[in-house]
Amino acid sequence: MSSKMLKFVATEKAMPSKRKADARVADFDEIYDDFDVEAAETQASRCSQCGVPFCQTNCPLHNNIPDWLMMTAEGRMQEAYELSSQTNNFPEICGRICPQDRLCEGSCVIEKGFESVTIGAVEKHITETAFAEGWVKPAAPREELEESVGIIGAGPAGLAAAEMLRHRGYQVHVYDRYDRIGGLLIYGIPGFKLEKSIVERRGKLLRDGGVHFHLNIDIGADVTFSEIRAKHDAILVATGVYKARDLNAPGSGLDGIVPALDYLTTSNRKSLGDDVPAFEDGRLNAEGKDVVVIGGGDTAMDCVRTAIRQNAKSVSCLYRRDKANMPGSQREVQNAEEEGVIFKWLSAPQAFLGDDKVTAVQAQSIHLGQPDATGRQVPQVIEGSSHNMPADLVIKALGFDPEDMPKMFGDDGLGVTKWGTISIDWKTMMTSQNGVFAAGDIVRGASLVVWGVRDGRDAAEQIDAWIMQQAEANAPRRAGSGS
Repeated sequence: MSSKMLKFVATEKAMPSKRKADARVADFDEIYDDFDVEAAETQASRCSQCGVPFCQTNCPLHNNIPDWLMMTAEGRMQEAYELSSQTNNFPEICGRICPQDRLCEGSCVIEKGFESVTIGAVEKHITETAFAEGWVKPAAPREELEESVGIIGAGPAGLAAAEMLRHRGYQVHVYDRYDRIGGLLIYGIPGFKLEKSIVERRGKLLRDGGVHFHLNIDIGADVTFSEIRAKHDAILVATGVYKARDLNAPGSGLDGIVPALDYLTTSNRKSLGDDVPAFEDGRLNAEGKDVVVIGGGDTAMDCVRTAIRQNAKSVSCLYRRDKANMPGSQREVQNAEEEGVIFKWLSAPQAFLGDDKVTAVQAQSIHLGQPDATGRQVPQVIEGSSHNMPADLVIKALGFDPEDMPKMFGDDGLGVTKWGTISIDWKTMMTSQNGVFAAGDIVRGASLVVWGVRDGRDAAEQIDAWIMQQAEANAPRRAGSGS
């Protein structure tokens, strides 16, 4: 084993330097600096090179984390990048936005007493070094195939599948209803976590590698699903889930109560330089307002931190469980607290007050009772605990559900599950329609970007196997092979 490793005993964990809260809330730039070479090598050297790397097994992509940490510690950066990119199409994106504290770093075996290895920041450093050195190249298949694949959705799953299929030589066409590629990477995740130039850089690589993008196309409205199917040998549906979960409470229809994705998309479009009337007229702009965000996941954290940057008068996060039981990243909660967000733990909305427009949220205090079948404690309302919170803008960050897929595509042939997701055979990733596959959130429900990448890679492999199988079955028999 390299003498440069196992330095966790003498070397403390460190993250890249973080901009001070009062400076970073003035813009939407990323808040963490990059590691320099020395810092990356030092932090990578803390890895224990354990026999059973739980960081790797608990990563959805099963990244070869101990190996590229060792290569980084030894200064073998090109090898580290090549190994990292073998399992992850977008390591510089996952290094920025994955909740490492819940996945790889949270599974590190040296965490107790010494703190985990700083994996995400090293992963980002590896790929940024690769881009700077010119090691990152577009797909260059050894052979161009005639078969084409149509991919519906230019989010993480669709883009990962597109790159994998181009490496194999397929003609890949990606259709998306938005005007930019990236899906939630562009419109859902704020720039302070993922600057848009990072996504656009990946998009250029895909285009340079021969992927064809057809944007501003709504399948089922602008073109029928059957027309798309007729153009390609196989189809991958990777649309994601965008339908906001609602909250049935008195007053929920008042003006000023908005879904999280509408709010985030407006903010991101404004940052991208688009003309956004809903921001300019104040409907989806937090400036000068008392803002209440309902929810405890990463989307809620994105909303509260965005509102702070829009110069809200106050920003509160209402969550019905306590801090230890919230689903969002604890690192994001810390960042939000530093930036001035007020967390109202163990609180749930009871009603929304106002005549035509919301003026307050009537909330109730919560007690966590006995665990249910999932093991989570059940929130129970404390009688007589109602209290009002001033609110000019209420943002519902309660999660996402699939849209009505048959209605969305104008095709009743796609089977769906009881949750509204597309039903697939998980071994082949094929839907109820032959040659139509599905991957990402539209299959598993709202999840992490890293799971979308994993699903896209798996789908590409299954599509390739199916097309090759079809080609072999349809090939003419060899002369003399018998009757």
